[in-house]
Amino acid sequence: MKLAARLEAIKPSPTLALNAKAKALAAKGEDVVSFAAGEPDFDTPEIIKAAAVAALKEGFTKYTATPGIPELRKAICDKLKKDNGLEYVPEQVIVSAGAKHSLYNIFQALLSEGDEVVIFSPYWVSYPDMVRLAGGKPVIVDTKEEDNFAPNPELLKRALSPRTRAVVINSPSNPTGSVLSRAALQGIAEAVKDHDCLLVTDDIYEKLLYIPGPFQNIANVAPDLIPRTVVVNGMSKAYSMTGWRLGYAAGPKPLMSAMQSIQDQSTSNATSIAQKAGLVALRDAEPDVQKMVVEFKARRDLIVAGLNAIPGLTCRTPEGAFYVFPDVREWLGKRYKGEPVGGSVKLSEILLDDFRLAAVPGLPFGAEGYLRLSFATSRAVIERGLERLKALSAALV
Repeated sequence: MKLAARLEAIKPSPTLALNAKAKALAAKGEDVVSFAAGEPDFDTPEIIKAAAVAALKEGFTKYTATPGIPELRKAICDKLKKDNGLEYVPEQVIVSAGAKHSLYNIFQALLSEGDEVVIFSPYWVSYPDMVRLAGGKPVIVDTKEEDNFAPNPELLKRALSPRTRAVVINSPSNPTGSVLSRAALQGIAEAVKDHDCLLVTDDIYEKLLYIPGPFQNIANVAPDLIPRTVVVNGMSKAYSMTGWRLGYAAGPKPLMSAMQSIQDQSTSNATSIAQKAGLVALRDAEPDVQKMVVEFKARRDLIVAGLNAIPGLTCRTPEGAFYVFPDVREWLGKRYKGEPVGGSVKLSEILLDDFRLAAVPGLPFGAEGYLRLSFATSRAVIERGLERLKALSAALV
């Protein structure tokens, strides 16, 4: 069977693949510690689950309008005004099956063959492939750890071309946990001000913030860019609703209309029950979110201190999300069992195969020389994982 040529450039998600392998080992009875999962380990708050149960009992199990139920779209507008100071009307909002789905729809609606999208490295692994699936070309602009992974405006300007249709911003970041400062966002705004392209701000980790707020995105810093900015967010991370598949985008009406047309012919509406649950999440679950943030911060401090105490590792303190991104370049120059470690993918394989520790390599994020470790797991599990990293450090020569 001949498959579509567009698939040739698409790579399997390394996080999903590593998670699957770790779970398969655990299912066989192996003692696996996983730092791979990109999802909170907390249960969905009871108030949200109760809303879903109520929706089931009321028989709210049929199709809804493709862009979402009116009350949820209105609640998203209310949230954007209250939390972000941004004014939208429901016609500017579309609800999808997760923020990932929203991003996919954006690129499908925006890009023609050969159009370019600027993506800052390190990046979430799905951005480049979603662009490619829409016929576009990812243009990668590297950032540096010493700059807190903030993009250099001059490098961004050089990356822009007449084919540039969008620039993707993700803060707090997956995989680095970095948060772009107001100055960094202003630098992006200045670089693109004379270039007709869309700003895609992926705010999915917005509420998982460990520095003094408030959270700010490009629309807050550069209000003149709001007409060509689309805000992407969802329920997965902040409300521990990863499996519910509920996200949204808010932006210019022509883009939202185009995204709805695509969603009309692909998935139609997000799950009706999940939409009712999401409505309650936005309105009433903030106390549950804050409890999670307090615990995540404690775990962050634990893992950062532990990593920096291990010979050969250095790790900056992330300001948001639930990932650390330790520099393992010193390890990559060493040997293990007589063989050179070589790269982050090989290092990740060694950790899982010989130490039963799942850690995602930096290479698929556009950052060779790093590992992405999730601290969305218990403090006890973090301690066990740190011990296994110490054991590998001792085995390297």
